[in-house]
Amino acid sequence: MASNYHFSAATEDIDRALVHLWLSNESYWARGRPREVQDRAFGGSRNFGVYESASGRQVAYARVVTDGATFAWLCDVFVSAEDRGEGIGSVLLQGILDEFEPMNLKRILLATEDAHTLYEKFGFEPLDVPSQWMARTTKPESA
Repeated sequence: MASNYHFSAATEDIDRALVHLWLSNESYWARGRPREVQDRAFGGSRNFGVYESASGRQVAYARVVTDGATFAWLCDVFVSAEDRGEGIGSVLLQGILDEFEPMNLKRILLATEDAHTLYEKFGFEPLDVPSQWMARTTKPESA
């Protein structure tokens, strides 16, 4: 269970090749993302991982884009397919929220198609007034 895993905010612990493999091959939101794009995203974010305590094997990843004062965007949250159902997502989210708690950010946003129940456990909820929010999206050649 989750007690067999530990959270880390140490960027140097992250297996960047593994994270790219997960996101570009297994995620619904970053499928096909080139490694150079992932590396740029990694470099412009705070990066987090969860690791199996006994082996040190990475089992989860997430990154946060933030100004460190008022706003953050939680994204690229991924738990290894073979390790899902062990509470690892909760370990990852609790660790991230603990890291950001001292910043007293006004807002942390995320988008999800299928993990609403997990995020709700940590206080995330639908936007109060979604009509106030807008997005500009493009169709880049690469995710």
